[in-house]
Amino acid sequence: MLTYYCKLAVTLLLSVLAIGFMGGCQNGEKLDDGKATIRFWHFWSEPGQKAALRELVNEFEKASGCRVELTELSWNDGKAKLQAAFNSGAPPDVVELGSDWVAQFSGAGVLSPLTTIDTSALINYTLAPGRFRGALYAAPWVVDTRVLYVNQNLVSASGVDSIAKIEDLQNAAEFVRSKGQFGWGSNGADAHRLYKKILPFLWTYGGDVLDASGRCVLYSPANVRALTCYAELSRTGIVETQRQLDATFLQGRLGIWNSGSWLIKKIRANNSLSVKAIAFPGIDGRPGVSFAGGEYLAVSASSKQVGLSERLVAYLIAPSSAKSFCSKIPEAGFPAATSAYDDPSLQADPFKSVFAKQLRHARMTPVHPKWLDIEAVLESAVVRVLLGEATADKALREAHDEVIEIIGS
Repeated sequence: MLTYYCKLAVTLLLSVLAIGFMGGCQNGEKLDDGKATIRFWHFWSEPGQKAALRELVNEFEKASGCRVELTELSWNDGKAKLQAAFNSGAPPDVVELGSDWVAQFSGAGVLSPLTTIDTSALINYTLAPGRFRGALYAAPWVVDTRVLYVNQNLVSASGVDSIAKIEDLQNAAEFVRSKGQFGWGSNGADAHRLYKKILPFLWTYGGDVLDASGRCVLYSPANVRALTCYAELSRTGIVETQRQLDATFLQGRLGIWNSGSWLIKKIRANNSLSVKAIAFPGIDGRPGVSFAGGEYLAVSASSKQVGLSERLVAYLIAPSSAKSFCSKIPEAGFPAATSAYDDPSLQADPFKSVFAKQLRHARMTPVHPKWLDIEAVLESAVVRVLLGEATADKALREAHDEVIEIIGS
């Protein structure tokens, strides 16, 4: 970590001047100009994204008299770089983590508990991934979910008035297949993405991967039904990676596709498409449950300015800051705040309003330090079924045993 020097008198003066905003910049490292500095590593690497984040951070710097040094990471190798930084003993002060990474980092003891964060305005289910042994180690910043995109040109003549139930989805997809197009898009062997597509089926059918106490419940009648349904849907369409399925849908060759808000801008730019967004369909009178993921902010346990770093986290996750950020970056999703549900700017948008509705019926990745290992087992089981190498019953029974070997229960 870089070290900056300044005179003691300047340090004391800055502390006095900063009292008016979030307690000031105490214990921060200093640049040559005397400003306390914290380092923030994030994943908003595109020009527009960087500009939006820089604008927010500038306001924090002006109000606090501090400096925030931003470093962007890529999703291809960002996690590895973070792990290397923590292993070397020189991590950044503030880090952005994907929701399914948090348990691994907090369980490793490299994050500082967040003791001053007010969580009252945040969506309740977004808090679980950030908690470890009763303490909050990462705060939810922005969240997103998945909805179904329906190509009206392909589906409208199916006779299915609305896709509110899984049965409706099956019928509509089968109709599109009968007309020589792809009815449904199934993620196949697509690491770290496939599980996000199968979990909504497990949850909607009443199944799960782990129970409330962390025990494996992967092999269950509900999960077998869910995986069987996913495999049957795949036979009406195409099995591919998420990137390829997004592209196929935008080409107008895919009837129904489960994807995220990053597609909205591209759909609107394609004048040949007529697309409707709908919530994930339900079963047995219950609404469908979709996958929700998010970006979390955490503070390194080894940071020399934990207090200041936590204040930056509090500033960024505040509903007003997060809303401003998401308004400038549509692909960021939504603020991790309950006020996002009823925000007028979201309700007025026919796509965004569906996402806001779906957030009321969504869940996040099961919280476990070894989730990434569990995730790999689940994805492997799904691929085996899609390839016809095993039935849903056999694949889940064997996957259940593998998970028990990983977690011990």
